[in-house]
Amino acid sequence: MKIALDAMGGDLAPQATLQGALDALEKSINKDLEIILLGEEKRIKEFLGTNIPTAFSIINCTDEVSMHDRGSKIIKTKPDSSMVRGIELVNEKKADGFISAGNTGAQMAASLLILGRVKHVKRPGLAVYFQTLNGGKILCDVGANPEVKPENLLQFAVMSSVYLEHVEGINNPKVGLINIGAEPSKGTELYKETHKVLSSELTNFIGNIEARNIFDCEANVLVCDGFVGNTIMKFAEGSFATFLEMIKEKIMTKNRYKIGAGMIKPALEEIRNQYDFEEHGGTPFLGVNGISISCHGASTAKAIMNSIFLTEKSIKENLINDISNGIDQHLGVIN
Repeated sequence: MKIALDAMGGDLAPQATLQGALDALEKSINKDLEIILLGEEKRIKEFLGTNIPTAFSIINCTDEVSMHDRGSKIIKTKPDSSMVRGIELVNEKKADGFISAGNTGAQMAASLLILGRVKHVKRPGLAVYFQTLNGGKILCDVGANPEVKPENLLQFAVMSSVYLEHVEGINNPKVGLINIGAEPSKGTELYKETHKVLSSELTNFIGNIEARNIFDCEANVLVCDGFVGNTIMKFAEGSFATFLEMIKEKIMTKNRYKIGAGMIKPALEEIRNQYDFEEHGGTPFLGVNGISISCHGASTAKAIMNSIFLTEKSIKENLINDISNGIDQHLGVIN
């Protein structure tokens, strides 16, 4: 199995990406794992030193995609970037999957243009996986498609369900539609029509889910348009970070708070680890005809390592083929 890794992608690259690759190689149970490192060869070798593992290969790239590059332009403007060349390796069957913590929009655009879409998929979706008290959930779409149609949301639900079943081991995941109220009559015409489509097509659809119930609802798959999903995701990230800072500041105000904090620190660490994106790694672009994993821009070595493990599992579980089969079951609506 060969996995292409964008060594230059992310806020902490190349140190974090390369250390994550080393850690994955050490801990992976797959003895056939090979990692193709793409980026500036000089910087890669400076970090790895002279003792480079035989499972590593390096492809020198002269271009580098920044967070300001337009996704639709990088294939022409930066063809020798680690991102473009890595995705091309997947398209040419020289790699089984690609991972990057770089520009998400650029990776999505390049993956779509180079790899194409899974047959009958109208629009690939960008999803995010997160843990809750009720287990793992996936939210799709979180930014790739601000404007959608009901059939797009149906496909997001199908692809996300396949992902949870085959990669996360959640059998027959329940699907919920993010909306402003629980009643089928609530929301815009798009969401009211989508409720009808999901109700008729999916036996595991449980109805509308309000934002306040995202973390404790029964649904494992939560679907919405990219504008709503991106807003929810960024609000949740900001709220969680602010809440932690407020707790830290309050603890420092009194000695008894400090003593109490020390007693519950193990529990707080356990909760932090459970909700830490690094524990899961990245998420694939659902609907793209090849494994292309997008990681958080602030990914550490731990997140990169877990993204490599996620890529291994996606490949082994035939994620692309199973998504195609799932989509084919609803062609009457999609067409």
